[in-house]
Amino acid sequence: MRLALLSPLPPEQTGIADYAAHWRRAVNAAGVEVLTPLQGQRPIQSREDAERWVAERDWSKVDVVHAELGGGRHGEFFVLSALAALPNRPALSATIHDPERIVWRPVSALWRALDEAPWVPGLVSKVLAVLIDPHTLWAERALAKRLDGLVALTNTGAQRLAKRMKVPVAKVRVIPHGTQTLSAQPLPELSPLRLLYFGFIYSGKGIEDLVDALGALRKQEPELAGQVRLTIAGGTAPDIAFGAGGSYLDGLRQRVESQGLSEQVGWEFDIDEHDIAGLIQRHHLMVLPYRESRKLSLMGQMRGTSGALSWAIAAGRGAITSDARAFAEEISHGNGVAYPQGQVAALTEAIGAVLKEPEKVKQWAKAASFLNEQRLWSRTGQAFVHYFETLRPSISRTVTSVRGEAGQMVSGGKRP
Repeated sequence: MRLALLSPLPPEQTGIADYAAHWRRAVNAAGVEVLTPLQGQRPIQSREDAERWVAERDWSKVDVVHAELGGGRHGEFFVLSALAALPNRPALSATIHDPERIVWRPVSALWRALDEAPWVPGLVSKVLAVLIDPHTLWAERALAKRLDGLVALTNTGAQRLAKRMKVPVAKVRVIPHGTQTLSAQPLPELSPLRLLYFGFIYSGKGIEDLVDALGALRKQEPELAGQVRLTIAGGTAPDIAFGAGGSYLDGLRQRVESQGLSEQVGWEFDIDEHDIAGLIQRHHLMVLPYRESRKLSLMGQMRGTSGALSWAIAAGRGAITSDARAFAEEISHGNGVAYPQGQVAALTEAIGAVLKEPEKVKQWAKAASFLNEQRLWSRTGQAFVHYFETLRPSISRTVTSVRGEAGQMVSGGKRP
C-alpha cells in the first residue's frame, strides 16, 4: 500500500507535527510506504492554490491520502477538499485532532484577507470569525461527508465529531494517541511530591491556575505545601509566548513570585525530544490545567487530547488534569484524576489529596504503565493499516491497470 500523508512535520514546533513524525514511522514500520508531498513545499493558502497543486501531481499511484487536521491549519484542509473533487481519486482520510470541529478557523477567502490586513483590529477579526462561522461549519461538513473515513483519538472526540459533522458514527474510527517504548524508571522518593507541567507555555493552558492552586495550598496548609515542588517545562516560541499584553512568561514568573513560590517552582524550556522521558520520570505526576477558549466555545466544544498526556502514559506516570478537551476520558483508566476546569479550589484539593494519600501516585503510575502497553506506537501503526485496508474498497477507481507500475507522485515531471 502506498499512502500520502498531508501534515506539518518537524522542525515545525507543534504538537501535531510531533504526532505526525511518530505516526509516519509507525505506519511505515507496519508495511506502508508513506509519502510526504507537502514537505518542503510552499504553504498552501487557498482552495485555488490547493487545486493547482493537486492538478500538478499524479495521484494514480497512491492508494490512500491521509491528513492530520487541527490547530486551525488551512493547507491540509484545502488539499483534501481539492482531492475530494477529483473523478478518480485515492481513498481520503483524516485524523481530526480538535473535534468536534475540523478546522475551526474560517476558510472564507474574504475573512483570511481581512485577518491578515494590518489595519483590521484583532477584535474585529474575532467578531467576523464568529459571524462567518456558519459558512465554516458548512465547509467542514461538506468535506467530512466526502471523506471515506475519519479518525478521532478518543471516544468522546469521535462522538462529538460525528454529531457535529452530521456523519454516521460508524464512519469515525477511534485510534488512541500512540505512546513510545521507554525504559521503565522507578518513582522518585514520595517526599517531596514532584509535579510537572509540560507543554507549550502560553495563555490558555491554565498554568496560572496551577500556580494559584499551589499558592492557595501554601496559605491553607503550609506544612503540606512545603512538600510540593513544581517544574514548568516546555516550548517558549516567541510567536506564542508573547501577545498584546507582553511576555506571558514574564507574567507567569511574576505570579510565581507574588504567591511566594519562587523556591518551589523550577523552569525548563525548549526540551530536546531525547530528554523528555527523563524529565517526566524525575517527577511523580503531570498536571495539565487547561482551560477551554471562550471564543471557541461560541463555535463548539473542543474535545481533543494532548501529546503531553501521551508522554505521561509512556513514562508510566499519572496525571491531574482539568476536564477540558477529552482529558477526563484519558485519565479514566485509573491513571489520574480530573477536576472542573478553571476551579482553582478544586485543583488545590486534588493536589492536597495526593499529599495526604501518596499511595495514589503508585497506583496511578501502575495504571499508566498498563495503558502504555496497549497504546505503543507499534500497535497504533498496525491499527491504522487495518483501518486503511477497510477504506480502499469504498472507492471505485480506474487505476487498477497501473497498479504494478513503479513510480512516485510527480510534480511537473519531477519527484517531490
